[in-house]
Amino acid sequence: MEPTTIREGYLVKKGTVLNTWKVVWVVLADDAIEFYKKKTDNSPKGMIPLKGATLTSPCQDFTKRTLVFKVSAAKKQDHFFQATHLEERELWVKDVKRAITCLQGGKKFARKSTRRSIRLPENVNLSELYVLMKDQDTGVKELKLEKDKRLFNHCFTGNTVIDWLISEGKARNRPEGLMLASGLLNEGFLQPAGDVSKDGAEKGAECVFLDQIEALYYFADSGFFCEGYSSDEDVIMKEEFRGAIVKQGCLLKQGHRRKNWKVRKFILRDDPAYIHYYDPTKGENDPLGSIHLRGSVVTAVEYVPDAKKLEADGNFFEIITSDETHYYLQAATSDERKDWIKAIQSVAKSGK
Repeated sequence: MEPTTIREGYLVKKGTVLNTWKVVWVVLADDAIEFYKKKTDNSPKGMIPLKGATLTSPCQDFTKRTLVFKVSAAKKQDHFFQATHLEERELWVKDVKRAITCLQGGKKFARKSTRRSIRLPENVNLSELYVLMKDQDTGVKELKLEKDKRLFNHCFTGNTVIDWLISEGKARNRPEGLMLASGLLNEGFLQPAGDVSKDGAEKGAECVFLDQIEALYYFADSGFFCEGYSSDEDVIMKEEFRGAIVKQGCLLKQGHRRKNWKVRKFILRDDPAYIHYYDPTKGENDPLGSIHLRGSVVTAVEYVPDAKKLEADGNFFEIITSDETHYYLQAATSDERKDWIKAIQSVAKSGK
């Protein structure tokens, strides 16, 4: 009987020999994880049997990489995967854990909700708590804060988080609030911003979150960015990042010069309407480029000029900017293409 495919998509994986991080196409079946160099490849580059495997998330083996999870095979070989955003990691982790559990119990894979096995107050679900914290009306307010001659946008202080947890009845006192906040930080829902909070997160103490006004944090999928006071040109460039994140994920992008296809992480923001793209193996500090979406047109296309069939095939869409620059992108599935087109069209109409 053929294995059932549970989930598939792009992830960044650490090599087992050269220790380099590269984007791979990952397929989760009910008994194994296969990874391919390209989505169009017929044979996998490697395979991880899930029988007897364990999963660790969040994996904190790499201080400069977030959203990493580790799959340890029965033969004691560790495999490290990195997602491009928090929701993506949570979906992969949930399904991999479920597949491992089903194999151990001799059951057929079936999705169901699971609770995290971390030490927290009773009846606490971190995912639900995170959603409540992000509520624009009743949650923790995102602010622009100045510290050490830098402006931190879309962030908040550590003591503000603890105050909110107590005021909303999620924690009975500050020590319990610290435990909850540390859980959110460990799971990747919150991220440290600035030297004080980063130092606290790296100490390895039981409570890595700091209940201090000097400690700054931000939501993992917010529009956070930090800026200095170097020049007027810098300020203009930073304007591109002020918008809230509408959608993010990996897509294939065709290069303008060589016409080759590479996997890029895209972050779509509104007001101002920009989509930035990054090398998914190198984080989000320096985008490879940006597309100003105001006045642009985005449509699904079935044919891309100069597209090599072996590199990319199907689910294409095209962005034509107001200055008539053409960008060709490819989604992993037809549904994903529809979602991206809808999101970009909305931002292009409403954003500046």
